[in-house]
Amino acid sequence: MTPRLSPLPVVLDRDPTPHRIGLIALSTDMTTELDYARVLVPRGIAVHVTRIPFANPVTPQTLAAMAPDIGAAAGLILPGEALDAVVYSCTSASVVIGDERVRAAIEGGRPGVTAITPISAGFAALRALGARRISLLTPYLPETTAPMAALFAEAFDLAGVSCMGQTDDRAMARINGVTLAVQARAAVEAGSDALFIACTALRAVESIAEIEAAAGVPVVSANLATAWAVLRACGDTGAAAPGALMATP
Repeated sequence: MTPRLSPLPVVLDRDPTPHRIGLIALSTDMTTELDYARVLVPRGIAVHVTRIPFANPVTPQTLAAMAPDIGAAAGLILPGEALDAVVYSCTSASVVIGDERVRAAIEGGRPGVTAITPISAGFAALRALGARRISLLTPYLPETTAPMAALFAEAFDLAGVSCMGQTDDRAMARINGVTLAVQARAAVEAGSDALFIACTALRAVESIAEIEAAAGVPVVSANLATAWAVLRACGDTGAAAPGALMATP
């Protein structure tokens, strides 16, 4: 059979989704993509992922080691295509490296893009909720929690800080919703306006309603905050998940 050598006509469709974002996930991240599939994808936001090298344990030293790779990782996500935002999905590294430095690295790799981190999104979310007095819960070691607590204390009235003493983010991803609800209840200090739960490894989004009910105050988790920020960057002000934050414009 003689092959047909003349080109066949092709019709290119429009973009299959109205919005696209880039996600820089740690090589060990087991949670962020699942949370975004739960919250963002049903809203018509495509999530395009690249991964950045990370080696446990979660310490200030290993977190800081990611800094040189962030810009290049951002540049690998759909080069030449428009993105509504790029998210760097690591709360503790955003603190250790420096939130402004992380966002500058993203913008260096993808000029003109909206750069989102769990810290920038978390602070914006807490302020949108009108929260001034904050309790903080992390899964980290005390030495990894300390710089985060110091940063929150600069921006808010920090009522209390609790940490779970975990060293491996893959173990953090296996902490279940019941445990998170119990930890949240214990972490909220009297008079707190909200609770921030750090770490994109934690599966807080899937249980946010139960966690918030146990805490008795609005709860902002790292992935919930970045998803909320992505939705707003895409012009979506709907409640894409349970909880007080998603009902906040």
